[in-house]
Amino acid sequence: MDVNTRGRPPEFDREAAVLEAARLFWRRGYSGTSTRDLTSAIGVSTSSLYSAFGSKAGVLEESVSFYTRRYTNIYEKALAAQSIRIAIDELLRELIIEITQPADSHPGCLITSAVMAEGPATRKARGDISTMLMRNERLLRARIRRAIDEGEILGGTDAEVVTGFVQSIGQGVSAQSNRGVGRDELLRIADFSQRAMWSTYTR
Repeated sequence: MDVNTRGRPPEFDREAAVLEAARLFWRRGYSGTSTRDLTSAIGVSTSSLYSAFGSKAGVLEESVSFYTRRYTNIYEKALAAQSIRIAIDELLRELIIEITQPADSHPGCLITSAVMAEGPATRKARGDISTMLMRNERLLRARIRRAIDEGEILGGTDAEVVTGFVQSIGQGVSAQSNRGVGRDELLRIADFSQRAMWSTYTR
């Protein structure tokens, strides 16, 4: 062994470690996930875990940051579509594809997990999720207002109501996915919801 590497903690894939930690927090909540659970899942020692993340709360915060980036990217990409129908269809479709990925590639929906109902240690993580949700909602609302201004959606339509409706679909299919409803069924639910929406808000 090289003398310069003796005693160093083993290298690990940080993104894979964060994904594994997010999965544990989603399933068990923050208080239900021990440091031992985390070190066992990630494959590092307690000292290496604290060296990398600072604390158990630090692991959660990085897991949430990883999670929020994935969802913000979905919103930004979908809402860049020229047509509002395509934009919302892509948004809901990509959200459903994301939440129904195999367990080894997705952390689960932290929005509807026990993490969101726990105490002071998770305050920053809850704040980060809330910030992500509000930012994504603002992006959606701005895109809907543009569609109203450009005549894609009937004039006089309340952008807040349409935004809330789309957000409710997204959060609803996420909750359904947590209950085990499959991708194909969730996509059918999203398609039905959109048909109802467009029959109301377009000519």
